[in-house]
Amino acid sequence: MTLYEIVFSGRLLEGAQPDKVKANLARLFQADEQRMALLFSGRRLVLKNNLDAQAAEKYRSTLERAGALCEVVDMHPRIEEVELAPPPGPSSWLQREKPAAGRLEVAPRDVYMAAFSAVDAPDLPLAEVGAALQDPLPPAPAPQLDLSAITLAPPGSDMGEAKKPAPAPAPDTSHLKIL
Repeated sequence: MTLYEIVFSGRLLEGAQPDKVKANLARLFQADEQRMALLFSGRRLVLKNNLDAQAAEKYRSTLERAGALCEVVDMHPRIEEVELAPPPGPSSWLQREKPAAGRLEVAPRDVYMAAFSAVDAPDLPLAEVGAALQDPLPPAPAPQLDLSAITLAPPGSDMGEAKKPAPAPAPDTSHLKIL
């Protein structure tokens, strides 16, 4: 089943008075001024969708009687079929001869690719699985640090830490008895 949508772009029927059309649509849609401004902004708005042909025609005629020019659009337009070229046979690209070492010659397939025909593309081989793709980096040299101004404190010396306060004396419980 073909479904349709009602599309409005703010256009009016020829000879229709804009104020009357706006008043008719405001009454028809029970819309306030803000919604009416959006309706007549000139943007393409879908007023209703998923309609069958009879319902779409009913909406179109009602809006036309109100003075608005709307379109009934098929929601699922037919897609034009395009004939594609057959894919190349597997033998044509699997059995190509390997070009001689040096510059790879590429025949452009269209005008766009012809712009890239002068690009130098050397024939680079593929690496084996698990092969290192980058030369190993040399070990980093140790940083040259000047430690002559640093000295060690003798064992047990105070390094400037905050001293803990002396513990409070234990409470005197000598006067307490257990009964």
